Amino acid sequence: MLEQKKMDRINELARKSKRTGLTGAEKQEQQRLRQEYLARFRESFRVQLDNIEVVDTPEEAERLRRKYALQGGSPSTAGASREN
Repeated sequence: MLEQKKMDRINELARKSKRTGLTGAEKQEQQRLRQEYLARFRESFRVQLDNIEVVDTPEEAERLRRKYALQGGSPSTAGASREN
């Protein structure tokens, strides 16, 4: 994600915008920081989506439950299957 310093600045500009308003330069900075935040968020979210396994069969769901149970993960979230 974004550096904490930049996140703090985004929040600071948002508070100032509500209190007293922003100068033209501050508005530009706020827009630039927001765009950077959104780009990083989208990148991170895309990586998470790329790691999702779709389970179409009960057998596949059971295989994933066993896999994640052995790894110490949560078997309840590992294999949500679609029943037909």
